[in-house]
Amino acid sequence: MSFDSFNPAPLKPRLRLFMIQVLVFSLMFTLLARLWYMQVMSSDDYTQAATQNHTREVLIPAPRGTVVDAAGRTLVGNRVSLVITVDRSVLAKLPDDQQKVVLARLAKVLGQKPKDLTARTMLCGEPGASKPPACWNGTPYQPIPVAKDVSEQVAIEVMERREDFPGVAAESAALRAYPSPYGVNAAHILGYLSPITTTELDALEKAGQDSVPHRSDLVGRAGVERTYDQLLRGKPGVKNVIVDAVGYTTGLQKQTAPVPGSTLMTSIDARVQASVEAQLRGAIVTARKQYDKITKRKYVADSGAAVVMDTKTGQIVAMASYPSYDPGVWVGGISQRELDVLYSTKSGTPLVSRALQGQLAPGSTFKPITTAAAMANGYSTKTRLDCSSFFEVGNRRFKNYESASHGMIGFDQALALSCDTFFYRIAYNLWLKEGGNSGDINAVDPLVEMAKKFGLGKPTGIDLPGEVSGRIADRKWKKEYYDAQKDYYCKLAENPPSGTSAFLKQFSREFCADGYRYRAGDAVNFAIGQGDTTVTPLQLATVYSALSNGGTLWEPRVAKAVIGPNGKARAVPSKVAARLPVPSSTLRFIDKALKETTRTGTAAWKFTGFPLDQIPIRAKTGTAEVYGKQTTSWLASYSDRYAVVMMISQAGTGSGASGDAVRKIYETLYNIKPAPPAKKPAQ
Repeated sequence: MSFDSFNPAPLKPRLRLFMIQVLVFSLMFTLLARLWYMQVMSSDDYTQAATQNHTREVLIPAPRGTVVDAAGRTLVGNRVSLVITVDRSVLAKLPDDQQKVVLARLAKVLGQKPKDLTARTMLCGEPGASKPPACWNGTPYQPIPVAKDVSEQVAIEVMERREDFPGVAAESAALRAYPSPYGVNAAHILGYLSPITTTELDALEKAGQDSVPHRSDLVGRAGVERTYDQLLRGKPGVKNVIVDAVGYTTGLQKQTAPVPGSTLMTSIDARVQASVEAQLRGAIVTARKQYDKITKRKYVADSGAAVVMDTKTGQIVAMASYPSYDPGVWVGGISQRELDVLYSTKSGTPLVSRALQGQLAPGSTFKPITTAAAMANGYSTKTRLDCSSFFEVGNRRFKNYESASHGMIGFDQALALSCDTFFYRIAYNLWLKEGGNSGDINAVDPLVEMAKKFGLGKPTGIDLPGEVSGRIADRKWKKEYYDAQKDYYCKLAENPPSGTSAFLKQFSREFCADGYRYRAGDAVNFAIGQGDTTVTPLQLATVYSALSNGGTLWEPRVAKAVIGPNGKARAVPSKVAARLPVPSSTLRFIDKALKETTRTGTAAWKFTGFPLDQIPIRAKTGTAEVYGKQTTSWLASYSDRYAVVMMISQAGTGSGASGDAVRKIYETLYNIKPAPPAKKPAQ
C-alpha cells in the first residue's frame, strides 16, 4: 500500500467523539468533586447558613436594678406581669382589611376600643398616628405591648387561637413596681421609664457612647432612673430560637443569660420621706382654708416643696414636691389622658419638681447672706440701726412687715425679728458706695458677690436631672433684661391699650427711659430677698447646711452607694462645692442669732414646747411678695445635723403656713413625741 492511497478522513469523526467524551467526563468529574466538597468538606458551613435562615435572635431583657433607701427598703423594684404584644412585622404581611379584623378581634378580647388598640400599634410620627404615648414611641423591630397585667385566661385564649391572632403573643415581662414603704411617693426623686426612640438611639450610636441601649430597652426619663440609667439597666441576654416557615418557634439553638442591673442605694430615709410628704401636703391643705387679709380671699397654696439635707455629708434625706404624681402610671405605657393631666396647668403640672425647678424670691431667708456681706464690708456685731416702720428711698416708702417698729437693734435682733428696714439701711449705704445710680454694670456689689459665694445663681450640682439655676438680679442681669424687653415696654409706654393699669403705665415709662439702671430700690429689695432674685428650695437647703456645718457648701447627693450584680458595693462619695469666705466668728454670730428665731422670734409661737435646749433649731422665716399673687411662705432651718427647708407658693407667712409642718419633720428626725404648739399671740 502506498501513502498516496491513504485516506485520513474516516479518523476525524472518531477524534471528535473522543474529545467530546473527554469533555463530558471532565465536566462530570468536576461536578462530582464540587458536590463532594460541598457535602463533605463544607457541610458545616452550609448547615449553619441554612439554620440561620430559620433562626431569630431574641433579646432577653436584663432585670433592671432596684432602688432602695438608706436602710435597704425597696423604693423601686420589679414585678412579673402577663403582657399582650403585637408584632408589626407579622401584621404587615396581611392585607389591610385583615389587619383591621385581627386588631378588632384582639380589642374585644382585651376589653379595649379598636381605635385605641390600633393607635397603640402605630409608630409615633407616621401618618395618622396620635401623640406620644398613645402611639408607639419605640423601635418598630420589637413586639409592641398593648396590654399589661392581663389575666391568665386572656393569655391562654390568645395563645390557643394563633390562627385568629397572627403576630399577637402573650408573654411574661418584668415591670417596674413601687412598694411605697411607709406610703412614700418620691416620684420626683425616683423618676420613670419609657422606650428609647430610634432618633435617640441613632444619636447615641453616632456619639460613640459606651453601653448604648438596645432598641427594645426602656430608659430612665427622670430622677435617679435617668441619672443612673446605665448602671440600673444591666446587659440583656441573647436567645437564638429556631422558627418554622410560619414564624412560630420550634426550638432553641443557643442562649446567653442577661446580666442584671446594679442596685442603687439612695440616701433617702423612707420614714422621713413619708413624714415630709405628709407634712407638706397637710400644710398646703391647711393654708387653703386660711383667709388672706390682703387679697380678701382664701390662700391659693397652689404648690410647694420641702427638702431635708444632711449637713455633714450633703446627702438628701428627704425631698418632696407638691403636687406630685404616681410613678406607676408610666408602667407598661401611659394613656394620652393620663399624660395630659401630668402636663396640665389646671392640675398644677405635677411633673415639675418644685424642689429643683421652683424659682421664687427667697424673702427674709436671704438675710443671713446680707448679714455676712455687711460684716465683711464695714459693719460689725456691735452695729446698731433703727428698725423703723418704714425706710424712705426717694419718693417711695419701703415698709417693715406689718409696719412693725423695734427701735435701735443689732444684727442678732434684726435676724430673729426679721426687721426689713434694718437691712434696707445697709443695702442703701452700700449702694451709694458702689456708685449709686451710675449705671455702671461692672460695679462691685458686696451683697451680690456674697450671694454668688453662697452658691446662688447656679445649679447646686445634685445628681438629679432638670435642676435650674435660679437668678441673681444684679446690674448685669438688669441690663440684659432691659435690652431684651426695651421695645415691648417702650411701645406700651407710648401707646398703652385700653384698660392698662396706672402702675403698668408708670412702670413702662420709667423702664423705657432707663430701665437698665440698678436703682436704690433694686438694692434694698435685694437685701431682703425680694425683687427679681429667685432661688430654689434645694439651693436654700445648701445655704443653711453651710451655716450649720461651719461653711462647707456641698453638692447635694441622692445616691449613696452602687451595689453590683456580684454583690460588691461602691460608695458614691460626697463632693464639696465650695467653702464660704466667711470668718467662723461671723458664722457663729449668725448661728446664735438664728437660734432666737425659734425661741423669741418669728417662729417661736410654732416651737413652744419643743426641746430646744437638747436640740437647738436655728431658723429664718420668709414672706416673699409676688406681684399679682399672694405671698410665698418660706421657712429655712437647721439643727446640728439636718437642714430643713419648706416653701409653699401663695400661702402667707413663713411661720404661719410652714411652721407646724417643719416642727413635725424635726420631731420625726429626732423621734420626739409631738406636743401641740401654742396659739399665735395676738398682734
